[in-house]
Order: sequence, then C-alpha cells, then structure tokens
Amino acid sequence: MKKTAVIAARMSSTRLPGKVLRPILGVPMLERMIERLRRCRQLDEIVIATSTSPGDDAVVDFARERSFLVERGPENDVLGRYFEVASRRGGEVVVRLTGDCPLIDPEVTDRVIAAHLAEPGAELSSNVFVRTYPRGFDTEVLSFSLLERLHRELKDPLYREHVTNFVYDYPEKFKIVSVTAPADGSDLRLCVDTEEDFKLAVSVYDALYPANPVFGAAEIAALFKARPELRGINSAVTQSKIFMRRTRA
Repeated sequence: MKKTAVIAARMSSTRLPGKVLRPILGVPMLERMIERLRRCRQLDEIVIATSTSPGDDAVVDFARERSFLVERGPENDVLGRYFEVASRRGGEVVVRLTGDCPLIDPEVTDRVIAAHLAEPGAELSSNVFVRTYPRGFDTEVLSFSLLERLHRELKDPLYREHVTNFVYDYPEKFKIVSVTAPADGSDLRLCVDTEEDFKLAVSVYDALYPANPVFGAAEIAALFKARPELRGINSAVTQSKIFMRRTRA
C-alpha cells in the first residue's frame, strides 16, 4: 500500500499568523517537521497540503524552493482539502498530520502506521483517540476509503473543519485502532498554537538539536525531567480549555 503523509499547513493561523514558516534555529518550522518525518521508515511520500488562498502562496513558494511536494485545496473545508490532495497523490493509506508539530517523533508516527497496517480492515488508527502521547506527536492514519466516505457524507462545517472528530464522536460506526504510549506523557504540550508554544519549541531545539539533531521522545522527556522550568513557558496555554480539544485542523 502507498502510504502518503499529508501535512495541513496555512499562513492564516488566528493565534499565531505565519507560524509554519517562523524560523527555529534559522530554518522554517515546517521544514523542521519535514526533516524529522523524513526519518520515518513507513512513509512513501510527504505532501504539504495548503490552501488556494493567495495568502498561502508563501507556503507554495517555500515548498518549491526546497523541492517538497505541495498541493492546494479549499481553505476552510479542511476535510475537502485532505480528500483532494490524497486523491491526486493516489495514496491508499493517508497519514494525517498538521504543520504545527515541529517536535513530532518519527518513531511514534511509524508506530501508528505499523499498527494500522497490522489490523485487517482498520479505518482509523490514532494516538489521539486515547491521549497518552504529548500534544505535538499527533498522528492519525486513515484508509482512503474512510476519507472518501467522510468527504461524501459529512456536511456539518465543524466536522469538515476537524477532519476526524465525527469518527471520535461515533466510534461504534468505525474500526478504530488506538495506539498508546508506554508511559503517559499527555500532560506535555509540544504543538505550536501560540507565542508561548513557539518559545517552548525553540527552547527544546536550542537544548537538544546542536548535539543530537535526531533527538526523539526519550531525549525530550529527559530534558523536561532535568529542566522542569521549561513546562512553565506554555503552562497557561496547557491549562486553557480552548486548547484541550482532541484534534486540530
């Protein structure tokens, strides 16, 4: 099966505009994420899915300058964008990612993909359905047939914005594989929605990347154990109910 990672990335974030191209150690955040995902053994290709809005021309220019695959689709219909991109790329398995995860662990992503492939008839495999991994390691693996079904049947704008929320709301209708962590790290927030989140991501890179560019979950956990004050950087965001939803579009 062809396994295609589709990373949703736009410039028009309401809380942190342009975040996907903000630099971390001199390199755009989105490029840092792709740098990490390229170490995945389970992926056949990685595609940036941005919108047709003129404001996202910068994402397209960035991708083409670096020879990254990039596709465009509807700005506000995120489900439609994933479906259109996946249809054009021809992937039988779609790995749904969002461009605000510069600390994503490729081994975790590989683990979710492997779990999906190992379960006959799996429609959605996720490390989000039961939250044990840090926010920022989020990986959802969908069969193309499920993505097509959701695109065809869902009309509610909320479900089209948050692509898999309908599946989580009605799990009895779907075959879901839940992937959990060996140890609960759900209290750690490593995605980037706010200035504080971005500052934390930069701090982690500053601490780990120069000595070990391939640092992963174990090194991040050790860093937070050694420097617990890092949690304070985005602690107010972590405690906000606004950011506690299961998925991000």
